[in-house]
Amino acid sequence: MEFSFRFALLGNIKKIVTNKQVVIIKNSDIMKKAAITTPFILLLICISAVIFGANQQNKLIIEGKVTDAVTGDGLIGVSVIEKGTTNGTVTDVYGDYKITVKQNAVLVYSYIGYKTKEIKAVKGPLNVILDEDDNALQECVVTGYSVQKKTYLTGSAASISADHALQGRAAGLMLENAPAAPVYNYVEQHAYYPGNEAYGTFTENRFISPLTEALSTFSIDVDAASYTNFRRYINQGQKPPKDAIRIEEFVNYFSYNYDQPTEKDPVKITTEVGECPWNKQNRLVRIGVKAKEIAKDNLPASNFVFLIDVSGSMYGPTRLDLVKTSLNLLINNLRDKDRVAIVVYSGNAGEVLPSTSGKDKQKIREALDNLTAGGSTAGGAGIQLAYKIAKQNFIKEGNNRIILCTDGDFNVGVSSNQGLESIIEEQRKTGVFLSILGYGMGNYKDDKMQVLAQKGNGNAAYIDNLQEANRVLVNEFGGTLFTVAKDVKLQVEFNPARVQAYRLVGYESRLLDKEDFNDDTKDAGEMGAGHTVTALYEVVPAGVKSNITPSVDALKYQTPETLAKAIALTNSPEMLTVKLRYKQPDSDKSVKLEVPLIDNGKNNVSSDLKFASAVAMFSQLLKDSDYKGEATYDQVLHLARLSLGNDENGYRREFVRLAETVKSMN
Repeated sequence: MEFSFRFALLGNIKKIVTNKQVVIIKNSDIMKKAAITTPFILLLICISAVIFGANQQNKLIIEGKVTDAVTGDGLIGVSVIEKGTTNGTVTDVYGDYKITVKQNAVLVYSYIGYKTKEIKAVKGPLNVILDEDDNALQECVVTGYSVQKKTYLTGSAASISADHALQGRAAGLMLENAPAAPVYNYVEQHAYYPGNEAYGTFTENRFISPLTEALSTFSIDVDAASYTNFRRYINQGQKPPKDAIRIEEFVNYFSYNYDQPTEKDPVKITTEVGECPWNKQNRLVRIGVKAKEIAKDNLPASNFVFLIDVSGSMYGPTRLDLVKTSLNLLINNLRDKDRVAIVVYSGNAGEVLPSTSGKDKQKIREALDNLTAGGSTAGGAGIQLAYKIAKQNFIKEGNNRIILCTDGDFNVGVSSNQGLESIIEEQRKTGVFLSILGYGMGNYKDDKMQVLAQKGNGNAAYIDNLQEANRVLVNEFGGTLFTVAKDVKLQVEFNPARVQAYRLVGYESRLLDKEDFNDDTKDAGEMGAGHTVTALYEVVPAGVKSNITPSVDALKYQTPETLAKAIALTNSPEMLTVKLRYKQPDSDKSVKLEVPLIDNGKNNVSSDLKFASAVAMFSQLLKDSDYKGEATYDQVLHLARLSLGNDENGYRREFVRLAETVKSMN
């Protein structure tokens, strides 16, 4: 029996290499019709099997556990990297890991607060014990073209040599003579550079009387970039700028045990009130919103476009190298029905991988691993091309999303915040969502990241290490990359009979006008599957003497008697009512929910409220807030330790460690 087909070779000669021989197939035509007999097909199958077997013989599957040297407990989220590659994994909740590497590979084990270890891969279980790294390190780092002494590092660091700096300059990464061009500072792994980072500025929310304004309105957001960026600073022995601290993102980095939605709505509101720990005469209100959980296998098909900044500012292990390793974690979890395209930009934008099935993971990995950094940054052109490709491969009723990986330094073409806003506001109408993953240090443009995420119906995360990449792209895949409710807004109405004044803690960059709540054309935040959002209000109860409430002149046209009469008309025991509006991801019409809250005066609150209040108190200390009251770092640590709860991922314990470090820096 004969089979006939057409085949193409990329050259005139193709070599098939095995561990025993070289088989040479000659072909003078690029396309040629050939008759192939059954024996020859069997020969090809045998050759393929030999090649596959040879490849497998060069691989090792390494499994083991990483534990703490003192306690013997398994360490969660330790990064395990095959040295010299972007092949990596992280340990699970028990400290266990599994990775496939080349023969004779060296594995690098690293974790914040522990000494990094390098171990040669061997067959059989490879268990590793990590020692805590409590010593302050001194490090020489390159800043611009000068060398400075770096002290008081709290995490592991590696230096950059003069040779590396010269290589970077020769590659055009440090533009000595270019007018108005930024000077990029590069460093291996964790060393810190106080470069030209940019953060948005805002004025803290103040106390407001419900007699003059009873409504507080803001957009729900689930970003947590501010917290991980802070962690990066602290692990380098530095305090972040005050503008880098967004309290709501600190609070929302952590998950809380809110009830699942049980009705047709994809979100549910939870409320709680207790004593305010930094001002004990006041009350602290917690408003939580929980999005419905969806099992990963039940999530609709995803149409991803990886939009990757490969400009010169993305050179280095904490930038493009970490991008590759991060996205490889996501690639490992793609299903056959998912698709990925890759778009890159530097001086201009281009597509390096057409939309490819998640079944072909190796093809996606190869396209990703081949990327290199260099050139200027045409971010606007990259965004436009990514939206074009996302729309070309649009999956109806699927998850259509661009994942932008960048340090935010756009300097060619459309680069202003206003110009980028205009592009994204127009494109979000297409049903394509935008997620931002921020990388790098010294040149990180946090303000631009926030604009892109908030205007693009998406979210923003800062990836400071492989553990954070695993949290965002693997552990919280649904919440990060699959929207269940869009344009989510909260409006809280305060009862003046129960509330003298109130203050929204954080959310300064997400405030809305009260009229925006019922306006379905106004954009707001998105919630992903399983995500939680938390907001805190500090409330001065009615009748409490306070010097923090606003003072204004007596009104000319209203008397105290008329105001008292108005209050008397509200005979309700309710302190406030929470109203929420959301839209289904494919709808333009919102749905409203309402939940009232009565303060019974009790202070026996949940561990979640205790922990959230500890994080808020800590954030206000970092910002040196005008409203920090009697807060101290000792109070923060006491309250946080009391409310660790289950903490199966170890995030709350990590917060305690970071808070201890900050306390020692004061």
